[in-house]
Amino acid sequence: MTVGVDETATAGIPLPSGLSVRVRVPASSANLGPGFDCLGIALGIYDEVVVETAESDVVVDVQGEGAADVPRDGTHLVARCLARGLAHAGYYAAGLKLRCVNVIPHSRGLGSSAAAAVSGFAAASGLLAAAGVGTGLSQDELVQLSSEVEGHPDNAAASVLGSAVVTWTDHESGQDFFRARRLSVHPDITATVFIPDTESSTAYTRGLLPADVPRTDAIFNVSRSALAVVALTSDPSSLLAATEDRLHQSYRAPAMPQTAELVSALRARGFAATVSGAGPTVLVLSVRPVPAEIRDLAVAAGFVPRTVAVAGGVEITTS
Repeated sequence: MTVGVDETATAGIPLPSGLSVRVRVPASSANLGPGFDCLGIALGIYDEVVVETAESDVVVDVQGEGAADVPRDGTHLVARCLARGLAHAGYYAAGLKLRCVNVIPHSRGLGSSAAAAVSGFAAASGLLAAAGVGTGLSQDELVQLSSEVEGHPDNAAASVLGSAVVTWTDHESGQDFFRARRLSVHPDITATVFIPDTESSTAYTRGLLPADVPRTDAIFNVSRSALAVVALTSDPSSLLAATEDRLHQSYRAPAMPQTAELVSALRARGFAATVSGAGPTVLVLSVRPVPAEIRDLAVAAGFVPRTVAVAGGVEITTS
């Protein structure tokens, strides 16, 4: 069954049918150890979406990750964010055809939902540009809109801007304004992700965190977050110390014992391993390859190792 566009985009100026855009969005890892909700990095695993405006209805074709579980109409997250992005600019599409090729694993701590939100808003930006509505949405708008969907900006900003990001939230007049700045990651740093078959719920793992933490732990994480910026940009030799954390990973460990064990094993061998976002994926940032014996250890524990580049930001191609 097909349905019309999201209710947020039923007013404004209609776009003509036949416009098309392709977007390519990288995965992301948030926190990087100490930077809870404020540090993120883009990773070279990509979702792609091709969109065409149509006369009526929203039809979504999905291939790859989550294909059996997601809706195929205007309630799909990409379609909803696309409609919301058009409405933000005062436009709407009477109909949409979307083809989503999902490669980013779902519910693994690699920013799949943020990537879907960014895909929708980036597609809206491309359609606006294709229609001659200026240059579409700005990077700041893409960060704001996609972060509103996520509730925090670290994953979304990394997927929009690429490389690594520092993010923060300003609260003004009852509204959240999500901000981000891009960091140029040192060219010697590569990422290895260890992806398990098991999934994790961000909402559940956030619920494991205490409302208050000891001041010494807060100070510890502030210092490590500051050091992380140095390690990522100019001094990779500091990565191990810069990825230490006392605010969230230990509290989440009981829900992901194999993830916690792998992080500990990697760190004991000198690798800057962290829980990727809310887990259960493990992220290693390093200037040297993870040895085969450690990869074998991870495989035996049910993880699939994958070395990926630090990625650029979202790509938007119109035709």
